[in-house]
Amino acid sequence: MPGIEYARRVRPPPRPYARPVNVGPLQRVLVRPPRAEDVPSWRALGWRAEPDPAGLAEEHEALCALLEDGGAEVVRAEGRPGSLDAIYTYDPLLVTDAGALLLRPGKPQRRDEPEAFLGELLRAEIPVLGALEEPALAEGGDTLWLDERTLVVGRSYRTNDEGVEALQAAFPAADVIAVDLPHLRGRGEVLHLLSLLSPLDVDLVVGYPPLMPVRLVELLERREIRIVEVPDAEFGTMGPNVLALGPRVGLALEGNDTTRKRLAKAGVEVLVYKGDEISRKGDGGPTCLTQPLARRRVDSGGSRSS
Repeated sequence: MPGIEYARRVRPPPRPYARPVNVGPLQRVLVRPPRAEDVPSWRALGWRAEPDPAGLAEEHEALCALLEDGGAEVVRAEGRPGSLDAIYTYDPLLVTDAGALLLRPGKPQRRDEPEAFLGELLRAEIPVLGALEEPALAEGGDTLWLDERTLVVGRSYRTNDEGVEALQAAFPAADVIAVDLPHLRGRGEVLHLLSLLSPLDVDLVVGYPPLMPVRLVELLERREIRIVEVPDAEFGTMGPNVLALGPRVGLALEGNDTTRKRLAKAGVEVLVYKGDEISRKGDGGPTCLTQPLARRRVDSGGSRSS
């Protein structure tokens, strides 16, 4: 099977793990706390500014506390040492109800991150489906399950054609739909698919339509999925980056008041966290900082069941 190297399988876990639909109540989530020895990597990784080590740790722990207060078990991973990007746990893995696929990040400095999480997955009793291999490239931020059979993949500077083909091979029963992402400012400030939208219910996303691929907008229209639009002024401050804690309950970076008001009008409760160090300086919001491992399957408040 091209692009896939199968790792050894483990016994399925006794508890449910992440389902493909991204909006069920969050039960278990993988994070990687920052460390002081990570900070020197900031410039090489393209962070906007050098973060304060104490501020990094404080903000990340406060984020974990919010997740725990919301009822989620927070699994703190060791991950790759010496890399600030390692705190963005969503990119190295694709976790589904069948288990976890180790991806192959397009950012060269992150290539060994997926394998660094292998031990954590095994300890968490998450089956490991396999791993992408050269020349396939794919990052979690370019993937979005619209339902249990539909995987949207952003073709970007971090996810190549071989990566899309590898995901199609890994999930043969799914409808894998590739959409081209915009160049915008180029490789240095690459956009992920989840830079443009986040699901908050089975019939609701928050997003920035001016940069969304036409094919994706049309797909959302066919599925009768409403877009809560982020204003121009709040796109650059991660307005579309909102983590679903449950149907119509989201966690967002503080600020972006207009987006939050629009979400409230759509019936979404929005909690906020401070992320001057962990988010603004590294361009990674709450969906980047977390890797959901388990979500409860419930009937959503939307037009269809999640």
